[in-house]
Amino acid sequence: MAHKKINYLLAFFSVAFFNASLYAKELPVQNQSKVVGEYRIQPGDKLDVMVWKEPDLTKEVLVSPDGRISFPLTGNISVKGKSLAQVEQEIANRISGYIPDPVVTVSAKELAGHKIFVIGKVNKPGEYIVNRDVDVMQALSMAGGVTSFADINDIKVLRRDDTGKQKSIPFRYGDIEDGDDLAQNIVLQAGDVIVVP
Repeated sequence: MAHKKINYLLAFFSVAFFNASLYAKELPVQNQSKVVGEYRIQPGDKLDVMVWKEPDLTKEVLVSPDGRISFPLTGNISVKGKSLAQVEQEIANRISGYIPDPVVTVSAKELAGHKIFVIGKVNKPGEYIVNRDVDVMQALSMAGGVTSFADINDIKVLRRDDTGKQKSIPFRYGDIEDGDDLAQNIVLQAGDVIVVP
């Protein structure tokens, strides 16, 4: 009887340690996703900029098509692809010659610049504004999924680099369904176009 209890306890602790080791391996991925998910400013976004105790330096700014903002005492600042915290620091550095120890707050008023496009044989083609990281599968889901006539293994992501040159990134839906080649389920960038033939 005691022998059976010992075997039962050993089996229980083995399962518990196995599950704990699996959970421990998953933690770094969860932490990493929080870092990856930080919003990056895009042209078309509206930002509220406030300098504490300086009412003349409280202003709404629009990010221009070339990714810049204009703010008093700073001139033009390139903000495209930067986080809100980075822009706060940049403004604080530039106005510190005029205002000692400035406290700058930058908040997103309207995130209209981070757009992706899904066209072709999906149920809801169109333009989508996103304020977080979205991968190809999530974007297809936002577009209502593919239609029954779609060529799911010939999907393409069209992307332009900073010079305006466009490239085509292949995406095979069938591979993702089977759990193969998951690396192709890339995180989309502002301006990406998913084409579903």
